Amino acid sequence: MGNIEKIFDSNDARSLSHRRLPKLIYDFIEGATGREISSKGNLTAFDDVKLLPRALVDVSERNLTTSFMGNNYSQPFGIAPMGMCNLTYPNADILMAKAAKSRSFPHGLAAATSTGLAEVHAAGGDNSWFQLYVFVGTEKALELSQKAQSIGYKTLILTVDVPQTARRMRELRNGFQVPFNMGLSQFIDLAIHPFWSLRTLATGIPKPVLFQNEDEKFDRTAHRMGANWDFLNQLRSIWKGKIIVKGILSVEDAKRIKKLGIDGVWVSNHGGRQLDGAPAPITVLPLIRNALGKDYPIAFDSGIRDGSDIVKALASGADFTFLGRPILHALAGAGSAGLERILSIFSEDINVVMAQIGVKGIYEIDNSVLARSQE
Repeated sequence: MGNIEKIFDSNDARSLSHRRLPKLIYDFIEGATGREISSKGNLTAFDDVKLLPRALVDVSERNLTTSFMGNNYSQPFGIAPMGMCNLTYPNADILMAKAAKSRSFPHGLAAATSTGLAEVHAAGGDNSWFQLYVFVGTEKALELSQKAQSIGYKTLILTVDVPQTARRMRELRNGFQVPFNMGLSQFIDLAIHPFWSLRTLATGIPKPVLFQNEDEKFDRTAHRMGANWDFLNQLRSIWKGKIIVKGILSVEDAKRIKKLGIDGVWVSNHGGRQLDGAPAPITVLPLIRNALGKDYPIAFDSGIRDGSDIVKALASGADFTFLGRPILHALAGAGSAGLERILSIFSEDINVVMAQIGVKGIYEIDNSVLARSQE
């Protein structure tokens, strides 16, 4: 696609996505809950974190490789699990999985995927992790986890910050539903974006494939309150690989998860899509790190828009970070070339920032690189 030369940062990817996608789909990606205070706050909170430049350090050779939960990766960021990714670009799930395998980073496959578990695992191998939601009644969740395990998934992401799906104003106003409910306004929206509409019709309208039995109708508004402490214990007893619990902002929750023998916590506010008024994760990350100690694995997402944000998160206590919206916007704007472009841009950003703050490797990034008032 010819738009790749127009992408220099995540804002460029978002602008291209805005032009290419129907409003219905763009707002599904970009929107958040309530007045979107938390979503905006995730971004501005990063602005308040300052990095300290250092001089006269030999940084002629720098290395982005890092390890997380026992695995080595070529970079300190991966792709977060996001539902219905194929709405942005055909076979988006497969493209992300292939990129994760070829570039050596983790990719989360959402329970609301529109591509089968086996297909994604074939493309991504052990770099593909499976994300699990637990609806009321835990049978389906246990069934999905066992299916993923039998296919070969070795890392499970248990997302726990959606006891009930929040009201997202953009989706409500646009009439966004899964499966689609085609009214007049939706028809007009799709008609004025013929490139996306024709391509999507040609490749098939994405559906949540893990919920396609005649007796199972996917309801993305359904309560997901089955994820409780008892279920986590049960999951730990049957899942043979690594488990990371996603959606943690509370120090007390994080400490309890560690005590249960879970392999890691994932600090996140769901990109501001669940609780408007929740704290920006970057502000609570240092508190959680202090509570869990320096060696316990912590992942992070929400509000990352460039490589300096990733460095700030690592310096604030994260071991690894994950990207969400920038990935989908790059895919929507320029397909697989856009995905490769945005991944390269983030890596280049990190490399440049490391030079400025005088570090040669990810292992050197800690709170000593943060600027503090100098008296």
